[in-house]
Amino acid sequence: MPAVTVDNVLVLPRIPKVDPTQAAHRRVRSVTTAPASFEGEGFPVRRAFAGVPRADLDPFVHMDQMGEVEYAPGEPKGTSWHPHRGFETVTYMIDGVFDHQDSNGGGGRITNGDTQWMTAGAGILHIEAPPEQLVASGGLFHGIQLWVNLPRANKWNPPRYQDIRGREARLLSSDDGGALVRVIAGEVAGHHGPGSTFTPMTLLHATVSPGARLQLPWRADFNALVHVLAGRGSVGVEARPIHLGQLAVFGDGDTLTIAADTRQDSRTPDLEVLVLGGKPIGEPVFHYGPFVMNTKAEIIEAIEDYQAGRLGTIPAQPVPHRHPATSTRPGKSTRPKRGRVRRRLP
Repeated sequence: MPAVTVDNVLVLPRIPKVDPTQAAHRRVRSVTTAPASFEGEGFPVRRAFAGVPRADLDPFVHMDQMGEVEYAPGEPKGTSWHPHRGFETVTYMIDGVFDHQDSNGGGGRITNGDTQWMTAGAGILHIEAPPEQLVASGGLFHGIQLWVNLPRANKWNPPRYQDIRGREARLLSSDDGGALVRVIAGEVAGHHGPGSTFTPMTLLHATVSPGARLQLPWRADFNALVHVLAGRGSVGVEARPIHLGQLAVFGDGDTLTIAADTRQDSRTPDLEVLVLGGKPIGEPVFHYGPFVMNTKAEIIEAIEDYQAGRLGTIPAQPVPHRHPATSTRPGKSTRPKRGRVRRRLP
């Protein structure tokens, strides 16, 4: 059950009903099933983009559905300190708690509908882990981590961190009240989410009631992806079946259609989907581990900079659960200088 919800969806602003004579409905290009794997110190993930051509994903690079899992005491896990360069990481916590800290001074605790949006830019070190009390007690853990590519012109921007509280998401309903839509970033029908992005994009989480249908106006110059977080339903005007752990890629058009099956299982009362799309960057992509650059030479440079300690220093103490006051404003592009090494990382 997503944490961000409302008692009466009918009081929310409504997404206007689509005019069938004007809409250019996007047809489904493909449906793929995410393989299960483990990330970091061993938490379960579904690799949502596995098997999908990179051209269909641009400007997105990678996405994991973390959980949904009910941890026993002592089982919750996270990641160790690790580097990033050249893109943005977006962690959306549907249920559970995660702590973040980075070498740029960003840090915070996200829980129950919160989102942390970290722009790695020229380079950063960070860590994500469950708080000690969750490790001790166990509990529900379910979230998404999305990697958003940066255009060449922004890959050397200074790092920044956005702390987006669940209550800040823009809440909307479908025209008939059968679906609740949470806009995290971008815009739907003139309603804007709180996330600030370098790459034009939209990210939303929708809950579609059994038997209901959601039609979304969608920018024609954006790609369109729908990932099922829970439940069963169909996508496209052709009603292509889709279920938990599957990703639908849409073709051209300006309208998306998502419908929930009339009967869901007892554990999943509704269809839960993540809907995302962005304006393709159209630049060469060279992706290796935690680095997303344009060329192999830039990847080698990133590895050398990390090994030499130029991507940041691990703080001696945990930061308070906050984000820097200046971190939500995009900075000027600054390629790191090759100066004296403060600390050599392992």
